[in-house]
Amino acid sequence: MNKSRTRLTEGSVGRHLVAMTVPVLAGIATMMAQGLVDTFFIGRVGDRELAAFGFGFPILMIVTSVAIGLGAGTSSVVARAIGRDDHRRARRLATDSLLLSFLTTFAISMVGILTIDPLFRLLGAPEDMLPLIGGFMTILYIGVPFIVVGMVGMASMRATGDTRLPGMLMIIAAVLNVLLDPILIFGLGPVPAMGLNGAAMAALLARGTIFFGTLYLLRYRLDLVTFNKPVASELRSSWRDILHVGIPAAGTNVIVPLGATLVTALLARFGPDAVAGFGVASRIESLLLVVFYALSAIIGPFVGQNFSAGKEDRIHRALWLCTAFSLASSVVYAVVLGLSSGLVPQLFTDSAEVAGVTRLFLLIVPASYGTYGMVMIMNAAFNGLGNPMPAVWISVARILVLYVPLAYAGAAMFGIPGVFGAYAIANVVSGFGAYAWARGSVRRLCAAEAGAG
Repeated sequence: MNKSRTRLTEGSVGRHLVAMTVPVLAGIATMMAQGLVDTFFIGRVGDRELAAFGFGFPILMIVTSVAIGLGAGTSSVVARAIGRDDHRRARRLATDSLLLSFLTTFAISMVGILTIDPLFRLLGAPEDMLPLIGGFMTILYIGVPFIVVGMVGMASMRATGDTRLPGMLMIIAAVLNVLLDPILIFGLGPVPAMGLNGAAMAALLARGTIFFGTLYLLRYRLDLVTFNKPVASELRSSWRDILHVGIPAAGTNVIVPLGATLVTALLARFGPDAVAGFGVASRIESLLLVVFYALSAIIGPFVGQNFSAGKEDRIHRALWLCTAFSLASSVVYAVVLGLSSGLVPQLFTDSAEVAGVTRLFLLIVPASYGTYGMVMIMNAAFNGLGNPMPAVWISVARILVLYVPLAYAGAAMFGIPGVFGAYAIANVVSGFGAYAWARGSVRRLCAAEAGAG
């Protein structure tokens, strides 16, 4: 195998982490910015269109969870094959993951299209909005295979240690989406105004760029796609290995929005301003956590390659560097947001009551963001080791054992500050717990791998 594909097992650990993180960070940040632009343009069309878009958000979350899960499974198995210098197996796994992703999401799309009206009635959509939602969701469902297969393909790229190519694809797709939005939504020249359907069509075309770009690069730049017919037993083996990590990873990502839903219902007891303030805070939080999302995207491939190569010391070094960076980031976030907490909320709302809730959140929670980042990073490391269940238990403990019960107790004793304090406590406890668990697992699994070898 070309040594460029196993470079994560050699050289400076810190340099690898930085070099891999920066392109992913740029790609994720650009995609998030594109999402804000989408919301802006749809809001200009009308409130009904914005509401219809909002009804589709839970479906997008489910699709994203499926994509993240399949991507985590793919990244883990491909990285470990590369770490063993087994290029044939890595290529077979990458190819089979694309086929699995397509078949899975094609089935989801077909079921989704056939159940649009009953599903959205169940979600509480008004009857007169169903045609609007139906048109938007049909296009969205058609695009689901492009979205998920593209994300899984990019996970294979990251497994090689190359994050520049997927970062470039994300940036190109986001820019294309932003350029197409006003043309397809409002119309231009011979292109008719399509409204909300135009936003969905712009997303479909942009994600199609990632889909075809990913297939091309995997085939002709990285030699990770083969058109040879797989042996049935080998195909089953590939899918089993991918889903061994992929299913728990998808479940882990579903737990977070579930917790947010329960806490939103709790805050609703304090009135709509509390819910709105929490919503504004959540949007600010998503921007602040981008760097941790990027680190969690690259740590799995790094751990997977070095685990299979028997480089335990490099894994411990990577986990420590990520932890030190995360904790240092917490100090910066706490200081900067504490000093600017009176100003930042006013960028998002004119309501003094809503801004007050957001300010309270920014004074309490950001000091714990580093430990939340540790949870993301350690969970990704577990996936890289091919040992996904600890990540599930950590996420369950953080949200359902710590955050939600403490939030209800905190609300009863201290009101809204108690809810936000519970979030910070859950982050801190689960972050350090995840780090300790990950270090122990690395020692145990590396010893077992060495013994088996």
